[in-house]
Amino acid sequence: MATVKVIRKSEKTNNSKQAPLYLRIIKDRKPKYVALGILLKKEEWDEGKSRVTKKHYNSGYLNKYIAKKVLEAETLSLDLDKGTKFITSKKIKEDIMGKPPTDFFIYAQKFITMYENSRSYGVYKKVKTVVDKLKKYNNDAPLMINEIDYTFLKKYEDYLVKKKKNGQNTITSNFKVIRKLINEAVNENIITRNDNPFYKIKLKNEPSKREFLTEEELETIEKLNLPVGTNICDYRNAYVFATYAGGLRISDILQLKWQNFDGERLNLIMAKTNRQLNIKLPGKAIEIINIYKKEDSKSEHFIFPFLRNDKDYSSPKVLLNSLSSATTMANHALIKIAKKAKIKKHLSFHTSRHTFATRALRKGIRIEYVSKLLGHASIKETQVYAKIVNEELDKAMEVFDIVPLKPEENKKE
Repeated sequence: MATVKVIRKSEKTNNSKQAPLYLRIIKDRKPKYVALGILLKKEEWDEGKSRVTKKHYNSGYLNKYIAKKVLEAETLSLDLDKGTKFITSKKIKEDIMGKPPTDFFIYAQKFITMYENSRSYGVYKKVKTVVDKLKKYNNDAPLMINEIDYTFLKKYEDYLVKKKKNGQNTITSNFKVIRKLINEAVNENIITRNDNPFYKIKLKNEPSKREFLTEEELETIEKLNLPVGTNICDYRNAYVFATYAGGLRISDILQLKWQNFDGERLNLIMAKTNRQLNIKLPGKAIEIINIYKKEDSKSEHFIFPFLRNDKDYSSPKVLLNSLSSATTMANHALIKIAKKAKIKKHLSFHTSRHTFATRALRKGIRIEYVSKLLGHASIKETQVYAKIVNEELDKAMEVFDIVPLKPEENKKE
């Protein structure tokens, strides 16, 4: 049977003649000690009664605190007696004294480092951006995980709206990252489920406008007379290629190598989803690829001239920085391209995915095929595009509701 006793360790007496109090739990003649965080002089402790004497100014409070911890230790000792599980000294201390609070930013860094050292480039960048934004809001001060409660999150949301001018979808995206980290803390028993503030907060998204090009607008961009060999020309070609090649993300296009293309098909592992994509390319996409085929092109060389063939990208961090830089340049180029084509829509490379999806559905490709080509985890993601196309068809059918003018109304007075 496990026994519990409070002892004063006189061998640890400090210069002020104070020694610490410990809970001593003995099971199978093996003692485990838990520091109570109380320092007492010899005359302030009654060893026989295990009580703080009245010579200490706060004896009443300390005795109540000690009795509470003894009760918790005795309850825990029942688990030791049952022998149903192994309990470490650390676990005993945590159960009786509670876990020390964990700094959210230190905890989050563990995941940031993990993503940075993996191939999850987009996840790394997103988590780091969200955590850095929260750190700035907190004035770079430590933030204990248990301090992130409902009130804290509502104040932070108010800050994102009023100070940062973030939209609802951006706020929800930020909160999803924080929620993910909080959920991990719950799983690691750093906080309890009852301490998870996201049980009280409902995250919501507002419908976002998905910009895409019409057939006429895409054709205008294709026919733009741009200087061959310039960045703006190459980014235009890559953009048009994406609208024909299944709406490939720019991160995949930037990393395409000749070994991914057999003259007819593309075969690659998509960076974001880690899923394999094997598709037959239409003639237009093959024409664009062949522009970049040279006599000295090797299988390990990049197809598009945005990443360097002589640079080592084995470091995830180096690759991430290069992809981010090239993506930024691509989006700047597309703004200029839209202006030259007299297209008033805001173009980013991601609109090539929207353009492919809407074009594919208009041309009668089944939605499940479009979903697979886009690499969507669920067909629900693709149904957004089906809704866009249906709305266009509904609008087109309104022509039948236009009442033609009567012959006499067409006559001039």
